[in-house]
Amino acid sequence: MRRLLLVAVMCGAVTGARAADMPDLPFLRGGFTDGLSTSTVNWQGGYIGGHAAYGTSNMNFANSTRTIAARLLDGTEMESVQRISEWPIMGKVSAHGEGFGGFVGYNFQWTDVVVGVELNYTHGKFGGSQTGSMSRFFSLPSGYTVGATYEGTARMNISDMGTLRVRGGYAYGSFLPYMFAGIALGQADIIRTARVFGTQVNTAVAPPFNNVPFDISATDGQYSHLIYGYSFGLGTEIMLISNLFMRAEWEYVRFTSSVDTSINTVRAGLGYKF
Repeated sequence: MRRLLLVAVMCGAVTGARAADMPDLPFLRGGFTDGLSTSTVNWQGGYIGGHAAYGTSNMNFANSTRTIAARLLDGTEMESVQRISEWPIMGKVSAHGEGFGGFVGYNFQWTDVVVGVELNYTHGKFGGSQTGSMSRFFSLPSGYTVGATYEGTARMNISDMGTLRVRGGYAYGSFLPYMFAGIALGQADIIRTARVFGTQVNTAVAPPFNNVPFDISATDGQYSHLIYGYSFGLGTEIMLISNLFMRAEWEYVRFTSSVDTSINTVRAGLGYKF
């Protein structure tokens, strides 16, 4: 019995000594939670940078000169019978453009989740133009036979556009892929011209009123006009050295104006996080 007690005491002493010599393992102090984060970069804080952009402007010029033509023909028999101002003379146009600009924002980070607010500005040459026309022959209740041509020209040049974005991303080491959405403002020159010309002929009327030519036109110009809309897109950033990072992104901007316009751009930029 004494031998058994002695062996038990010796085993207990050896076990205690080994426990004292063991290192402080992470799992013994809740260390499993320390390994859940995939990010090795602190993205929280303010940042600033610049970018270059290349994109495509998609414009729909259909009906863009309708109101101008309607004013020109207001009260005329031609307009009341034929609705010349509603003739489909123009349509959709796509044009390429480029620009450059900058961005400034602030990130909030919770483990690997990054949420931020950003102001983004681009100066460049975006937009396009189109000219279209349609001719018809028709008779009026007054007895005149009319040969009329409706011609329209529209041009939209966007020189500046900016977005206020809210963005969210998930950090993977030095990479930060993200999505964003926000409101957009732009500055554009919008010039629209409508022209209606032709001849009215009535053989039952004495000269010179039996053959009456007409040619009327008007131009409406909006310069440095404020346009607005919304934007959304995708991007990714990679931390290079210290707090210097590079970004690549795609942005879609839709503007509401007298010319329905959307712009798709791809961008490459360089920034610094404070």
